[in-house]
Amino acid sequence: MSLARTHILIISLVLLSLLFLLASQTNHSPTLIASALTSRLLFAANFYISPFSSVSSSNTCLVLDSESNCTLSSVTAVETAHANSRKDQERYNRIKKLSSCDIFNGKWVADNSEPLYKPGSCPFIDEAFNCFKNGRPDSDYLKYKWRPIGCQLPRCDGGKMLEMLRGKRLVFVGDSLNRNMWESLVCALRDSLKDKSRVYEVSGRQRFRTQGFYSFKFRDYMCSIDFIKSPFLVQESKFSDKSGARGETLRLDMIQGSSTKYCDADIIIFNTGHWWTHHKTFKGYNYFQEGSHVYNKLEVKEAYTKALKTWAQWVDANIDSNRTRVFFRGYSASHFRKGQWNTGGSCHGEMKPIASDTYIATYPWMMRVLESVIAEMKTPVFYLNITRMTDYRQDGHPSIYRQREIPRGPGMFQDCSHWCLPGVPDSWNELLYATLLISHYDFTGK
Repeated sequence: MSLARTHILIISLVLLSLLFLLASQTNHSPTLIASALTSRLLFAANFYISPFSSVSSSNTCLVLDSESNCTLSSVTAVETAHANSRKDQERYNRIKKLSSCDIFNGKWVADNSEPLYKPGSCPFIDEAFNCFKNGRPDSDYLKYKWRPIGCQLPRCDGGKMLEMLRGKRLVFVGDSLNRNMWESLVCALRDSLKDKSRVYEVSGRQRFRTQGFYSFKFRDYMCSIDFIKSPFLVQESKFSDKSGARGETLRLDMIQGSSTKYCDADIIIFNTGHWWTHHKTFKGYNYFQEGSHVYNKLEVKEAYTKALKTWAQWVDANIDSNRTRVFFRGYSASHFRKGQWNTGGSCHGEMKPIASDTYIATYPWMMRVLESVIAEMKTPVFYLNITRMTDYRQDGHPSIYRQREIPRGPGMFQDCSHWCLPGVPDSWNELLYATLLISHYDFTGK
């Protein structure tokens, strides 16, 4: 419908409204006055509404008349068109505002909306992340939403996201925290399907910790959501010396061999971080290798920098940025108190996020190294900087609910690194969803 035609119809409807008002102040019936004008206004309405093939003019009227039982179909069609146009414009404006907003700068706010998938509903969650089935009695950790400062983060719509991913391949590459995020996304997308059997893991596996590659296929969308285990992104090497003793090194100058499995993906989400804090990595004795040289001692920061530069060089040389979008997910905060996972560290009993920035950890050195490496790359990399938002969420870890039916006590190993699902990684995927939405709009020059 042209703008001029729309204006004429609107003016006609306004005149009709004025006549109703006039009638209310006289002795004349509003219905009689409306009936006298219906044929003229109906002519105008049918003439200008005619381009809408779905609108029939045979039984159309502009005023609901109890005698003729006519309907507001023409007016409703016009109003619906305007409403849809308004909704589209409002959505466009929200996403445009989102494009200029730092979506990683915000706070967690109380929110009673349902999680992206109900606790216990998704069969693709590893036992270690399935706090609900493992008996965690509280659920308040599910009642918080990440709210960026200055903009509104849209709720992840699984159906719309699957449409954006139609015919595409999205791959998570990294450690078990990326597996945490991968399982969250698979479950959120699965929940949008009417027929849940239309998604499956290609190998038929139900547990996802032991193998290096997993792939979920969404049949109706011809897309896959994959995970490839690569905790350092560079290659781990194992060997036996002359005495038969086994050893291992980390090749800082060599990308992990699994890279051939994902270089042609449409979207790749990388991460590495937690394994660089483990004892042998952090100490750095006779572990880091370049070429044939094994360092007797190398500081972990220098090793991490070398590894990330190897990754960056591989991405720049092997990824076609016209085809593939590259993401790097930042470091996910841990919340061990009084030790680490194997030295009595604990987070059990935490039921609320950290409220004060006073208790937030300093920004990890690893992320500053990452940012400097990304800045030198020729390939565009979108940095999912979730470090600070996770630092508040001391309440979201499995803690003692990382397994089922085991004796639970203060001395048991606790998981204060990974996250319950549903839980915090669902918000990471909402950030990913928001980023993909932004990429579907061109805001240049607007």
